[in-house]
Amino acid sequence: MAAPLFKKIVIFGVGLIGGSFALALRKADAVGEAVGFGRGAATLEQAKQLGIIDRIGADLAELGDADLVLLATPVGQMPDIMARIAPHLGAHTLVTDGGSTKSDVVAAARANLGNKISQFIPAHPIAGAEKSGAAAAQADLYRGKKVVLTPLPENSAESVARVKQAWELCGALVSELTPQQHDEVFAAVSHLPHLLSFALVHDLAQRPNRDLLLTFAASGFRDFTRIAASSPEMWRDICLANRDALLRELDRYTGELSSVRAALVAGDAKKLEEIFQHARSVRANWTAQ
Repeated sequence: MAAPLFKKIVIFGVGLIGGSFALALRKADAVGEAVGFGRGAATLEQAKQLGIIDRIGADLAELGDADLVLLATPVGQMPDIMARIAPHLGAHTLVTDGGSTKSDVVAAARANLGNKISQFIPAHPIAGAEKSGAAAAQADLYRGKKVVLTPLPENSAESVARVKQAWELCGALVSELTPQQHDEVFAAVSHLPHLLSFALVHDLAQRPNRDLLLTFAASGFRDFTRIAASSPEMWRDICLANRDALLRELDRYTGELSSVRAALVAGDAKKLEEIFQHARSVRANWTAQ
């Protein structure tokens, strides 16, 4: 049998994102050994029992012979992890991440990885689910899903290609953006929708007739608020990390709501229908792609 592409990978955060990455590479016969690190002993033990990792990491020194390290923790934890792993990275060890923001992660890497910065290739897998933890991991999570790489000027073409290959082995479709482009795009199409979903549920949750409202909530409410079941810790970090771009998008959305409100106040049926029809057309064309 041919040797696996990655003899050893190390995962920091063996939940949905990190665990699925390990399982996908296992399914592709692309990894020899998977080692997990994390804050919770119970989660790590569960990941081992589920076959996500071969063993629980005990010493950062073993990063020295790792081919690939994935940081799959909330972005707020990454600076500390980077500072701790930097002295132990082997000369040929590549590091990537699964963070939903990139400018802040890149800044953290520059501040904490030092002369190892060329070994860090930032990434963002556009895949997920409301459930988290090792039990939520699935080998096909990334199949047919987008992964965005935001390579740094210091990265070699070979290093970028190797990380790209890892994600492609997971079944992902890999694209490239700059960190700034990434954060601007995802503030609009991901971070803002999550913020709105959390805000709506929070609003209803504070009302005295909450139970009555939720009793009659149907599929429209369920679809719109599905993402409010996501990890509060993760989305807290994402919103703060991409605060400037998210605030710009929130201001634009507030302006759009003001236009809709003005049409309602004026009883302007034509304006409301124009807005709804345009939105419907754009969404229909998007889902047909």
